[in-house]
Amino acid sequence: MNTVSLNPQKLTFLRDVDPRLVSYNIEMTEVTGGTFWKPYTPAQIAGTEEFPTVPDVRELAKLLAVFQPADLSEPRVRQLAKALGPVYIRVSGSWATTTYYDFDGHTGGKAPEGFRAVLTRQQWEGVLDFVKYVDAKLLISVANCDGVMDENHCWAPAQAKLLFDFSRDYGVPISAVEFMNEPNTTVMSRTHASYTAQEFCRDQDAFYRFVRENYPDVVIVGPCASGDAYSKHTSFGNMSFWPTSQLLEGCREQADVFSYHMYHGISERGAAMASHWLADQATSEEYLGVPYEAANYYAPYRDKYCPGAPMWVTESADAGCGGDTWASTYLDVIRSADELGRFCTVTDGVIFHNTLMASDYAYLDHATHLPRPNYWLALLWNRLVGTRVFDTAEPVREGVHLYAHSRRDGKEGFVYILVNNSRTETTRLELPVDAVRYTLSAEHLRSNVMLLNGKPLELEKDQLPALEGQPQPAGTVEAAPATVTFLVV
Repeated sequence: MNTVSLNPQKLTFLRDVDPRLVSYNIEMTEVTGGTFWKPYTPAQIAGTEEFPTVPDVRELAKLLAVFQPADLSEPRVRQLAKALGPVYIRVSGSWATTTYYDFDGHTGGKAPEGFRAVLTRQQWEGVLDFVKYVDAKLLISVANCDGVMDENHCWAPAQAKLLFDFSRDYGVPISAVEFMNEPNTTVMSRTHASYTAQEFCRDQDAFYRFVRENYPDVVIVGPCASGDAYSKHTSFGNMSFWPTSQLLEGCREQADVFSYHMYHGISERGAAMASHWLADQATSEEYLGVPYEAANYYAPYRDKYCPGAPMWVTESADAGCGGDTWASTYLDVIRSADELGRFCTVTDGVIFHNTLMASDYAYLDHATHLPRPNYWLALLWNRLVGTRVFDTAEPVREGVHLYAHSRRDGKEGFVYILVNNSRTETTRLELPVDAVRYTLSAEHLRSNVMLLNGKPLELEKDQLPALEGQPQPAGTVEAAPATVTFLVV
């Protein structure tokens, strides 16, 4: 059993982090309607039924389904999103790279040549109304496909200008922008097949200049890198990726924020494309260390190409291709809590959870919009955890992933976050002062019901519960295996 002595007097200040650290994505395919990943069955989520993977990456389309546009005016969705507090909302994804903006209805809903989807005025107004209602800031990426190229086959700004101007004139201006989603591979980003890294650098530079000349208050975020930080954990078979260094070496314009995507690997759906982690590994030191390794991998690129900038993880979840079978269960809370805690020990920034309500890694169930375990974690984090980060001087090891922040309520004191990732051993904390305790757990790891101090977290007549902590007197505190404990002192 690990025993750790807490001493608030010996905490040393590391940095201040963005108050919108816990943010999320709404995929463009949710806004327009389109294809996304088919949901797992209840038995697959419970781990009692094996997921039938496709034998070849070219057959991944069999695992997709067509979904209608999400209803962002739905009261439950709005209530739950607003409760998270101020966030960034990112509307992007590979679907955004080939979406045409039609705000006067001239296409009749049919995508023009060079595009594959249409964004209507009503759909974008729904996004802007939602952003305003939940007090969010909006991050987007723009189209970069054959349809936006000029006669010299260079990126042209007309479509982007339409989106920026419409949003500004509607009263919800775009706050931040990435050029395109995951430019590391044209296979995934769905731009034209012959696109080269040199052409990307040329076009991203043109886009950055366009934004700075016309919308100087917009934060420029890039390069939206994906995949190259954790190649030792995940093999992508025969797929060709441009290294981040290749993406940036030829660029002349500098972003305000360095961005990348953070998935531990690929879900069961994409096993033909890349390796994925097993549920038995999902609390291991190696698995939980991947986001920390990624942050440290990308930090030197940030220092070289965007010196002094924060880092944003503009997509994050357990696995690409819609999440693993356990993504919607308590098991993934261990990963989420540890990623938030450890990321802040490396850099200031924002982590965009993928997604709000699409696929199995979403905060909310797609069909019912009921909260999943990761939603409750995000809600509790944003209620308790402040923006000042401290070094606990406690080395990370199995059973002891210990982090410390200021209090969100602004009062003097600290919030300790202990992630006990051991599945068998209790961790003992020696607490020198009285505290208020919030412990997250579940009856079993693949449960879709999370417990707070032993009580189920559920809506009560469609209203959020109080999220009350328990008084914890000074002395010995025991954190059971596979739990996340917040101690407010």
